[in-house]
Amino acid sequence: MPGMIAVFLIHLFDRDQSVRARRTWYLLGMKRPQLIIVLVFAAVLVTACRDEATSRHAEFYVFGTLTGVTLWNVDEEPAQRAFARLQQTFQRMHRDWHAWEPGELTGINAAFARGEAVAAGEDIVELVRRSQALERSTGGRFNPAIGALIGLWGFHTSDYPIIGPPPERAEIEALLAGRPSTLDIRIDGSRLESSNPAVQLDFGAVAKGYAIDIACAQLRELGIDNAIVNAGGDLRVIGSHGERPWRIAVRAPGGGIVGSLETGRDEAVFTSGNYERFRQEETTRYPHILDPRSGWPVEDLASVTVIAGEGLLADAAATALIVAGRSGWREVAQSLELDQVLMIDGGGKVYLTRRMAERIELLDGVESEIVDLVAE
Repeated sequence: MPGMIAVFLIHLFDRDQSVRARRTWYLLGMKRPQLIIVLVFAAVLVTACRDEATSRHAEFYVFGTLTGVTLWNVDEEPAQRAFARLQQTFQRMHRDWHAWEPGELTGINAAFARGEAVAAGEDIVELVRRSQALERSTGGRFNPAIGALIGLWGFHTSDYPIIGPPPERAEIEALLAGRPSTLDIRIDGSRLESSNPAVQLDFGAVAKGYAIDIACAQLRELGIDNAIVNAGGDLRVIGSHGERPWRIAVRAPGGGIVGSLETGRDEAVFTSGNYERFRQEETTRYPHILDPRSGWPVEDLASVTVIAGEGLLADAAATALIVAGRSGWREVAQSLELDQVLMIDGGGKVYLTRRMAERIELLDGVESEIVDLVAE
């Protein structure tokens, strides 16, 4: 999804706690991935029983985002095994799912343009399958088949801001005339085929969420029950941070934070925002989040934060909701069965559902309004 950094982790430590830290960085966007620094991030908690609990942390650069993985109460050897496995997984996903660097997805898009069937990996098949359901549920507000449109705007890049005028309206309308949709893709086992050559997949609005889900599943396979995977502020937690839940803060689009909340034992918190990645022409900004129906950037809301049970859903939903804007968010939230939504408009006012209002502690002075899922 659009990789907006709007949520970040707050580590809360006791006063009698000593902290020792080293960090591990894995750069995964290179032809030959390099392990930059090997880490062990250890925090020793002194309890009445003198028991020790350890927090270990590794960082990976993937999908253009620094992704941190924190494990709670895990010994060093199993932690390093887990980090090594995640490194391989993230590297594979970065290579195979990338929308513009040569790899599996660009090969699939080339086959679609030629009208040919093509073999696809299990993950991409699942991404297509889930994207089709989400496109239906959101009325086309979420549509990863508009890769050509995203490329036309110049958003197939990690270097922002982009300076220059927007595409010509006629160019945008020409791509929209092809009516690209994930529903044009036929899945036959491990093979994909599109009846529409205009379909060009770009999973930027959902890949991060699915990647985090896969990472959490692998951690559980390794017997790790308490962890947080945080990709540039979009995250999923499993278990808890000792005797207390993980606590995160929701950042304001203009900087600072609007509040904080405690996470459940297995849930994802994702944000889509229009304030960091954009094209600029003189004083006019064009955010990188496009409405698949109009072909133009969305500007009604500055950011949307969603809490859901999995990263894939939270990621896609945040994008669909910001596209829907204040006039259509209820329809999308109801269709996706979401009741924990927070929206921030361009002026910094916070709109939040009643369920979200029960979860978050807003800072003093933050202008807010509780909105009902069913319009009055």
